Amino acid sequence: MDQQTYQKIDEITQRLLDDGEMSGEEGRWMIALDDDYLPWLMAGADRLRKTFRGNAVEVCAISNVRSGNCSENCSFCGQSGHHKTAAPKYGYIKNESLVEQAQQAREWGASDFGVVSKGWGVRNDKERVRLKEYFDELGEHSDIGRCASLGALDKKSADMLKEMGMENYHHNLESAESYFDKVCTTHTYQENIDTIKNAQDAGLRVCAGGILGMGESLDQRIELAETLRGLDVKSVPLNFLNPIEGTPMGSLTPMAPQEILQAIATFRYMLPKAEIRIAGGRHFLGDMQSMIFMAGASGVMIGNYLTTQGRKVEDDLKMISDLKLTIRGDTQQRRAVATQ
Repeated sequence: MDQQTYQKIDEITQRLLDDGEMSGEEGRWMIALDDDYLPWLMAGADRLRKTFRGNAVEVCAISNVRSGNCSENCSFCGQSGHHKTAAPKYGYIKNESLVEQAQQAREWGASDFGVVSKGWGVRNDKERVRLKEYFDELGEHSDIGRCASLGALDKKSADMLKEMGMENYHHNLESAESYFDKVCTTHTYQENIDTIKNAQDAGLRVCAGGILGMGESLDQRIELAETLRGLDVKSVPLNFLNPIEGTPMGSLTPMAPQEILQAIATFRYMLPKAEIRIAGGRHFLGDMQSMIFMAGASGVMIGNYLTTQGRKVEDDLKMISDLKLTIRGDTQQRRAVATQ
């Protein structure tokens, strides 16, 4: 191991603590470091997390309110109508069911709850009416932060959702622009970027990240981080591909635990002040799941995902408690921190 490598990590860490920035070139160097440097890298990422995000973990949950037969051909997704998978297929769930899920998530300590619907945007009056019912019900029966992931948004749709009471909008870029044609061809990368900008312009907090381990290069992971930084995204979910049988990416090998932790740490360095939340695929860390926070993560999704089971909530809550971290469960507190 090289002493100069340790010194370079320390120099970058201190620069960021002094409100500086890490370059893309340095990010590409960092994400490609040998595993031997991972503990040192994580120590630096942990310092950045504690300095800029504190010891409170932001917890969120989602509801897959409509599933299957999606018009998009995303190569990783079991809900796509272009692939033959075992993913469930159903229409909009009942309002009462959504409220029950939101209330349960709030009891767990979640500050935000996402309404996730397959498809590409809010396309007709039927969808608008149902979404308004959802947000009205959530606003009446819970103080949890109201989020949604609905695909593309034009300016009109973004303003409409804001008026309905939605606070946060989730829309992943999925991967680097240079790799996106391997991920999806039924919509463009520019549409993703426009959606993020439209949501921001409407006054919505934007949650945007991607899925790592889809065959992209290490450099392309940094390209994604640079794009998110350029868009000033303040909440960045990181997912790790869970290969689903029947999808074009179903035969890919999942990321190894050390690779996942190094990616989390490097994203913390690239986006030192962002809320970096870990979502799908973290089960590939096995017994090392608690190390996501030492690698720089400051948030986590609990409960189930879109078409796959999540970890037991009680295990996640115990993990957070055992690490002597707290849950940023107060919605007003989260809203205040989000503006920093």
